[in-house]
Amino acid sequence: MAKPTRKQRLSVYLDPKVMGQLAEHAARRDHSRSLVAEAAIESFLSPDATERQEAAIARRLDQFDRRMIRLERDVGIAVETLALFIRFWLTTTPALPEPAAQAARAKAGERYDAFVTALGRRLAKGPKLRQEISEDIPADEAP
Repeated sequence: MAKPTRKQRLSVYLDPKVMGQLAEHAARRDHSRSLVAEAAIESFLSPDATERQEAAIARRLDQFDRRMIRLERDVGIAVETLALFIRFWLTTTPALPEPAAQAARAKAGERYDAFVTALGRRLAKGPKLRQEISEDIPADEAP
């Protein structure tokens, strides 16, 4: 039976801030400071450490890219929705005569408050417009 190799002792001097971080990390993981330090040194000296870091960065960049694509899509939907509404409103709403326009301006604040309340309810409860629009339709097939 092979005799297990015995670990060797190493004394190092750490900056108090680094020592505090090491102690906090070890406590959070419920490991000894020695085990955490050994794992960190092993990872640092590992030949594939750079490749693992690059892979992790690439994964994060991919996530960021997907989020940006969704954000661009959502902003595009919002802009197109607003433009469609404005065009529809301008083409279907006749100008009001002055006495009626004054009454409409007086009612505008109340109607705006109702709109904001309804919007707040919709945003809080959903579904969102972007969820109602299928993401399966490519842009070149959209009507």
